[in-house]
Amino acid sequence: MQKTLFDKIWDKHVIVTKDDKDLLYIDLHLIHEVTSPQAFEGLRLKNRKLRRPDRTFATMDHNTPTIAAHRDVISDPLSAEQLKSLADNCAEFGVTLFDMESEYNGIVHMIGPELGLSLPGKTIVCGDSHTATHGALGALAFGIGTSEVEDVFATQCMWQTKPKTMGVKITGKPADNVFAKDIILKLIAENGVSFGTGYAIEYYGDTIENMPVEERLSLCNMSIEGGAKFGIIKPDQKTLDYIEGRLYTPQGEEFEIFKESISDLYTDDESLFDKIIILDVTDLKPQVSYGTNPAMTVDIDSKFPEIKSPEDQTAYEYMGLKPGMKAADIPIEFVFIGSCTNGRITDLRIAAEVMRNKTIADNITCVVVPGSMQVLQQAEQEGLVDIFEEAGCEMRMPGCSYCLAMNEDRIAPETHCASTSNRNFEGRQGERSRTHLMSPYLAAKTAIEGRISLG
Repeated sequence: MQKTLFDKIWDKHVIVTKDDKDLLYIDLHLIHEVTSPQAFEGLRLKNRKLRRPDRTFATMDHNTPTIAAHRDVISDPLSAEQLKSLADNCAEFGVTLFDMESEYNGIVHMIGPELGLSLPGKTIVCGDSHTATHGALGALAFGIGTSEVEDVFATQCMWQTKPKTMGVKITGKPADNVFAKDIILKLIAENGVSFGTGYAIEYYGDTIENMPVEERLSLCNMSIEGGAKFGIIKPDQKTLDYIEGRLYTPQGEEFEIFKESISDLYTDDESLFDKIIILDVTDLKPQVSYGTNPAMTVDIDSKFPEIKSPEDQTAYEYMGLKPGMKAADIPIEFVFIGSCTNGRITDLRIAAEVMRNKTIADNITCVVVPGSMQVLQQAEQEGLVDIFEEAGCEMRMPGCSYCLAMNEDRIAPETHCASTSNRNFEGRQGERSRTHLMSPYLAAKTAIEGRISLG
């Protein structure tokens, strides 16, 4: 029987079906300090054990200070409590923890692929919506709630309703200044923030085939911004090259056996998708968000659209912008390069190349936050850190940082920030902050030019 890639992985993990719901076995459970404390406490209250500590891995990321001098004594009481609770819980229940002292520490969606924990064919869950990121490696990965975190702790299984499948076919060769971030922003701008609701999205087409794995991770990361719980891409030779030799990837003969076991992970025929959307990126331009959700995005040289709804009116008022303006008119003061969307070594290489032998504009504060310790170490080895610092940027330690402002990294009220993160909701980067989503390339250009411009 022919199946989609998603259906093949899902069906292999179904234990039992009841009342139109499937009990799925979970191969990998990733946790962090924000959504795990209540789940651990639930185990204690019910006198239950952690079913598979060997399939549970933890990292500190959301509340971790990114200023090195602030990591020893954390000033925010809630952050300090959550981080301590994670350390204590992992010690008590036997969970591997990549804490702030670990060379493998980083944002949860970064370290899974980096360490070879996230592999093709796996079911992966985490108490974080952007878990869809891992689907870029051919895994069935999705975010779960705190009560579900406890369920997986206790049983290594969870009940799920199987979604429909959507094929998003990306075609064409993008321009040199266009990246996966621009593609996903365009897709959401054209189809809305709910187009993927009720679907698992598989990205495919010649553009995807030619796309580096790191860019695929960025693409799948923002599937949730289009309403989908899952984003997935079939594993290919690029995927195998990416995962081979990593810390938790099977080694030697075991890797050869593993490759054979995933050789059928592809969609047999695109006609099997319940719905198909096609996007030709041949003439796509760099994208910039102007409003308060990712669908409020335009080409870099396009005028902001007219007001058509109360939501539009509210967004313009919050952002301090007007219809008819262009991206270059936005009074940018802050640039953030980082997050689980665009904090990889390839993202830093792109931004550093733009900034090489240049200096950021006088009106700009630019902060660069690698997504993991491995990225930071690689950036140091390649001289990227030197390039950023010589350009006038501030280099930080890894963490979620300005993406969601859960610790001290907050954009000042009414400040416009050019950001490589994934969400531009009201207050996302700090109270009354104003976020403009874009690629690392355009963010770096913005930092140099002092406004949103390709120069």
